[in-house]
Amino acid sequence: MRARHYVITSTILVALVLQIMPLPIQADLYRPDWVLIVLAYWTMALPHRVNVGVAFLAGLAMDILLGTALGIHSLALSASVYVLAANYQRLRNYSVWQQAIIIGLLCSLYHLVLFWLQHLLTDIPFQFAYLWPIFSSMILWPWIFWLLRKLRRQLTIT
Repeated sequence: MRARHYVITSTILVALVLQIMPLPIQADLYRPDWVLIVLAYWTMALPHRVNVGVAFLAGLAMDILLGTALGIHSLALSASVYVLAANYQRLRNYSVWQQAIIIGLLCSLYHLVLFWLQHLLTDIPFQFAYLWPIFSSMILWPWIFWLLRKLRRQLTIT
């Protein structure tokens, strides 16, 4: 079955599509960090296949798709995935709900680096609305975790 060779790439592509999918303004404030969540799962499950390099490339794709300065999302995703990859063995032993808190902290780091870089480049002010995706990503983590784990086990991805 050749489909299993492209599962990781296709889940990252789906996350990129979900990241740029148009939403109503009220719902757009709560858009989860789809790419970060998918990268976090694959980094914890298969750290030898998904690592900082994959996060950097996914960040470049996000920069291109969102029209931001090249490298902003790359640096933010790479920093977050690096922290996760350095501690993946410890994080695997936590329950899914404890992992959701860790995902919230990773999303906080991601948004902190993202805001810091955008503030240096464009001098944008901080707004509390920047933090809503952290909470929606935390709430969404258990379902994404279970879905991707089921997919990985059914297709025996190693």
